[in-house]
Amino acid sequence: MTATLKEAVGLAYSLDGMLHAKRKTWEAIEEMARRVKPGMLESEAQAMSLEVLNELGMDRIWHPSKIRFGENTLKTFKQRSDGDPVLAQNDIFFIDLGVVWDRHEGDSGATFTVGDDPEMKACAVAAKTLFDQVHDYWRTQQVAGPELYRYADEQATAMGWKLNLEIKGHRVSDFPHAIYRAGDLGNFEDCPNVGLWILEIQIAHPTRPFGAFYEDLLA
Repeated sequence: MTATLKEAVGLAYSLDGMLHAKRKTWEAIEEMARRVKPGMLESEAQAMSLEVLNELGMDRIWHPSKIRFGENTLKTFKQRSDGDPVLAQNDIFFIDLGVVWDRHEGDSGATFTVGDDPEMKACAVAAKTLFDQVHDYWRTQQVAGPELYRYADEQATAMGWKLNLEIKGHRVSDFPHAIYRAGDLGNFEDCPNVGLWILEIQIAHPTRPFGAFYEDLLA
């Protein structure tokens, strides 16, 4: 399939629509993060996430919401959580949402901490920092997907973290993007265009059993 076909969109698509979906998804993430507290079960956080999305008036969910606590922050999207952990007083968690707002797909995620574990805090910050570095590299150097993730891996290593290269980003558009079968951003052999692709970053602590996640629209 050509790059043009992999970047096809539907009749409803607009960049403004994608940016609106991005803003609404971040509004939801920030509200959910405020409601996550030590002592909460991961399953309780999942249930809460749906309440928030309904309160904010989503069209629908296009991929299941994921809230991961503690060691489950090492899990990829397709992996099930181990058990139903309780968020500890000093802990780390991430929120990953895929939500349709006004016919456009929002897909964002971020990592948060509770308590005062310095390495957990550093890991959460590093995921966002690495995302920003890779996003800037895309914007300034106009490179293709494989080079974006080669650079991400290099930078993660330099920062002292392990990048999970099983997670390589994907398409979004007016719902549903899945009809375009575009594959992973990390395998897209052209420079990704604005407002069509999600850059995903997932890192792991080099020795302790937790990680961090950050994703957002290339825009």
